[in-house]
Amino acid sequence: MDKLKKRQLILIFAFVFVDLLGYSLILPLLPYYASDFGATITLVGLLGTVNGLGQLIAAPVIGRLSDRYGRRPLLIVAVSGTILGFLILGFAKSLWMIFLSRAVDGLLGGNTALARAYITDITEPQDRAKSLGLIGAAFGLGFIIGPVMGGFLSLAGLDVPAFVAAALSIINLIGIIFWLPESLPPEDRQQRRTNPHTAFNLSNLLDEFRRPCVGPLLLMTLFYGFSFTLFQSNFSLYAKEVLKLSVQNTGLVLTYVGLLSVIVQGFAIGKLTKKFKERTLITASIVALAITLFIWGFTRQIWVLLIILAPIALGAGILNTLLSSQLTKAVYKEDVGGTLGLSSSIQTVAQITTPGMGGLILSTLGPWALGVTSSIFMLFAFLTAIGKVSRHSDLDNQSPCYQQAAN
Repeated sequence: MDKLKKRQLILIFAFVFVDLLGYSLILPLLPYYASDFGATITLVGLLGTVNGLGQLIAAPVIGRLSDRYGRRPLLIVAVSGTILGFLILGFAKSLWMIFLSRAVDGLLGGNTALARAYITDITEPQDRAKSLGLIGAAFGLGFIIGPVMGGFLSLAGLDVPAFVAAALSIINLIGIIFWLPESLPPEDRQQRRTNPHTAFNLSNLLDEFRRPCVGPLLLMTLFYGFSFTLFQSNFSLYAKEVLKLSVQNTGLVLTYVGLLSVIVQGFAIGKLTKKFKERTLITASIVALAITLFIWGFTRQIWVLLIILAPIALGAGILNTLLSSQLTKAVYKEDVGGTLGLSSSIQTVAQITTPGMGGLILSTLGPWALGVTSSIFMLFAFLTAIGKVSRHSDLDNQSPCYQQAAN
């Protein structure tokens, strides 16, 4: 890899880290901030729903537009939207302004999908999983550091983390404008703008689901999203109600998981993909998650939890990275942004629905049902993997599998 591409990867890593750091600064504080304006528990929950619905709509649109006009202009738009959302939140004087801030951030977001598309543009297929793993590592680091920083900053006022998050996003915007070059050559962008195949319309996006290689990968993304976010979004509730952990101890456990995830995606992915085929790693990760999430549902001791969290973090880190890697190899280069945006929207569906689903399962059936339900979703992913994806060798843009899908 030449020096320019290494510099670009470092800049994208820094971009995602700072972006997630800003987001995680304010995320744990939103319920307290909204409560100051008289929000009920239901309304606090709707804050996440509003942001998620915005992302659900916007991510494929922004991704497809980046396929036609370049990653850099859309990154500038997305980060500008993030800045605006944080500033509205910081200056909020009523509850509707808090909802507006989350809606703006969701509708003008898509930063992570754009970062993945950028990395796809500048890396060769054999190096892609390792490079995409950096996104996951930056994501994990941001979520490890951000909540702690947000907690300390909130001592000066609940609006302070929002202004600091806006400042961090401004740094990101400056970095993109002055240091990050466009990843798509001018001739590629010109060709894509006149290509009807890359035009943004609902039919073109839905066609992805009908392609023999891409459809199963998107379906596996959906099943994985439901399974892991059901675990992730309800873990704190499980720790409080079942293990009787304090807020501090729950935070330490989540930090432990975050560190494991950073190690896997930042360092282990590259070594693993050199030794094993990506489809083999995907199938193995699905099996590991299915087993360990099932065990999690019946775990009542902290030492058992700490043991099973290691394979959960390992499996999730590998699967999250390699599903994106395989998607970038299963579509034409001009479709990468739209497809990754569609994948992001699919995961957002899970993020919107699983908190309420998990709370209902936990309150009516018990903690064992959370683990069993998560495991069942991974079983569906496994059946999809062995039924479709594993019939083919690792994908690339010239694979017979893709050519069959495109026709």
